[in-house]
Amino acid sequence: MYPIIGSKKMENGIVVFWLEGNDKKWDSFNYEELIDMKINAMDLLDRPDSYHVDPKAHKMVVKK
Repeated sequence: MYPIIGSKKMENGIVVFWLEGNDKKWDSFNYEELIDMKINAMDLLDRPDSYHVDPKAHKMVVKK
């Protein structure tokens, strides 16, 4: 899991960004995926640093 450092609203979902070493990586999630993971899209856009992403599993979780 990597801490999310940024997010951006797209037409059909949200793109999230994280760092792997010095490389900035990204992945996109559509709104249905966010709902299934119980992720609040507005909160993800307002406070992306409150989330972690697992790019291999294509999942996000709220930081504890």
